[in-house]
Amino acid sequence: MEFRIPQSTFYRALQKIQSIVEKRTTMPILSNALIEAREDGIEVIATDLDVALKSFYPAMTLAPGSITVAAKKLCEILKELPDEEVYFSTRDNDWVDIRCGKAQFNLVGLSPDEFPLPRIREENLISLSSSLIGEMIEKTSYAICTDETKYNLNGIFVQARTEGDRAFIKMVATDGHRLAMISRIVEGDVGPELGKGVIFPKKGIYELKKMTEEESGEMMLGFMENSALIKKGDTMMVMRLVDGEFPDYNRVIPQQNNRSLRINRDDFLHTLRRMQILSSDKFKGIKLNVTESGMEISSSNPELGDSREDMEVLFEGEPLALRFNARYLIDVMTVLDGNQVELLLRDELSPAIVRSDVDPEFLAVVMPMRV
Repeated sequence: MEFRIPQSTFYRALQKIQSIVEKRTTMPILSNALIEAREDGIEVIATDLDVALKSFYPAMTLAPGSITVAAKKLCEILKELPDEEVYFSTRDNDWVDIRCGKAQFNLVGLSPDEFPLPRIREENLISLSSSLIGEMIEKTSYAICTDETKYNLNGIFVQARTEGDRAFIKMVATDGHRLAMISRIVEGDVGPELGKGVIFPKKGIYELKKMTEEESGEMMLGFMENSALIKKGDTMMVMRLVDGEFPDYNRVIPQQNNRSLRINRDDFLHTLRRMQILSSDKFKGIKLNVTESGMEISSSNPELGDSREDMEVLFEGEPLALRFNARYLIDVMTVLDGNQVELLLRDELSPAIVRSDVDPEFLAVVMPMRV
């Protein structure tokens, strides 16, 4: 195996897979990247058995072949090499030679025969806008549950539906304390798998988000057994879907929140950030005292002190005093579009619905804190 490739291209290839490669594993081969030299370039593949990423890069192949190399060390080496052509070759016993300028490295590789290649079947792929998928992930991923024991919440639930000649895709995430839901119109057929609904895993979601940020355009989505296949340009990802039942999110969304509180989004966001300064892991709540004349936001921490700030709001009804986790509200305000935010409230113990004035297809639910 032998090829030549620009240092910047090779470094980008190894950098791209670092979040996929297993750092601590009982299978040493999963810490390696599989490099395959083909006629017109190389393929770089990494997997942790749940998510696999394969990308193609143009290179001058002198002799085809394949090898697996420690992904982290190879990336560190490439980062420090001069911006020149890298000469990569293998020799007996799976040793790897790397030369660039006057620098030379000899690395121990592992046989590619042991590398667990993902099954790929490119059938019945549907086309989706990268920017649309990226936006939907941005507005829901903050609510993904981080408790590994709640495995069915460790991802985003994706479901499609058809109304007449229009198709919609919905994404929902919840950690039990908050929920984010967004729906968007998509072009073309959405397929039977999305009709039933699937749960994309947290790690796969973050890798998918990176793919949407690389460049605009279309991406292809398909399913095989219990995995999803995403293809965009010269990059392909396979992720194992979460095998579990996502809870009925419609039961979480309050139906009788009839008190409307309207507020400027930017002002509210900055006030929340100021009030959060005195919060801690133990005292992370903020208090909202809402009346028709305005709203007072306050936070109190016996170990540090307290703070309060008055804000102008539009509100009608009986006064309310509510407590929320400041971080939960900040996360929602950060992803919302528009200048005005509406909080639909019922009482001190009921969840609040948060939505903007310009995007009726996005909705967040935040549970209050109990004193």
